[in-house]
Amino acid sequence: MPVMAQAQPVPEAEIQTMLAALKPPKRARPLVAVVGLNEATETTDYLLTAGVVRRADVADVLLLATGPGPVQLYPALAVHADQTVAEFDARHPDGADYVIVPAMGRDDDPAVLAWLRAQAGKGALIIGVCAGAKVVAAAGLLDGKHATTHWYYREEMLEKHPSITYVPNRRMVVDHGVSTTTGITASMPMMLSLIEAIGGRRKATDVARDLGMAPWDTRHASDAFQFTRPFATTILGNTLAFWQREQIALALRPGMDEVSLALVADAWSRTYRSNAITFSATGSVVESRHGIRIIPDERAATQHSGPVSALEHKPADALDRTLADIATRYGRRTADVVAMQLEYPGFHSGRTP
Repeated sequence: MPVMAQAQPVPEAEIQTMLAALKPPKRARPLVAVVGLNEATETTDYLLTAGVVRRADVADVLLLATGPGPVQLYPALAVHADQTVAEFDARHPDGADYVIVPAMGRDDDPAVLAWLRAQAGKGALIIGVCAGAKVVAAAGLLDGKHATTHWYYREEMLEKHPSITYVPNRRMVVDHGVSTTTGITASMPMMLSLIEAIGGRRKATDVARDLGMAPWDTRHASDAFQFTRPFATTILGNTLAFWQREQIALALRPGMDEVSLALVADAWSRTYRSNAITFSATGSVVESRHGIRIIPDERAATQHSGPVSALEHKPADALDRTLADIATRYGRRTADVVAMQLEYPGFHSGRTP
């Protein structure tokens, strides 16, 4: 299904320039805000970014929501944010050092756009991960700048914002206070680059090992991700076979790895044959390894498929195992569809994220 393309190395001078541009703009121990729309925010964009940076302990990381109440993630999971944007503004009038912008159910939420402009005006470095770049663009923060985004939304973003210069073959691009990334799995190398800019290469390498993804870099083969006939026909076939749709039960437990959970839940919910649901023995909120409060869908797993052993593995390995399980359960083409949506090169080439 994927178009075969080989990612080329990124020149060292370019990498160093990028890292210099990602240096903390204000505080020695920076403040990182991951903003989410209560109604719909992308699962991995929201949880992975916070979970990876919290691992490094080089910054204070807060999950924010536009309003009170749970944040409903898509295609799976729900969580409680740490603060609302209003509470954050009251406690941190000088703003964040970094604002991470996930993909959201809508790109033009007025409250989100106004808040992003305000944070940029206070000197925050804005990081649009995956299709979160569309939200950043809608705020006007990519006008006249170089950028990238998820392959599926690239043409749409460039049509709406023609002053943006698209940069191919890079998993991340930094230009004058704004950074953007390619698809969902690019969040890991983006966050590792951020950790390196804040705490140095050794710290980033330690976190990469904890994630199960060493080595890592910024290279990307953009031509490997395109809308193809097999991609479309597999989605159509799986969608039409609605009577075969399954729920995959994921057991929540205190201290579990929120990054592995996000990747596994995201992947199982992108097959067009299944969706992930969570449960806990008590039915109450479960706090993850790095303090993210996850709301279970159900109290017990009944009449659902499971168990899912990939949750017990490091994040990069958990994703590989999940894609392999999907291939076994639904066929290789469905696994390819999921990998394409995640813009994940490792499943096809054997490389880590």
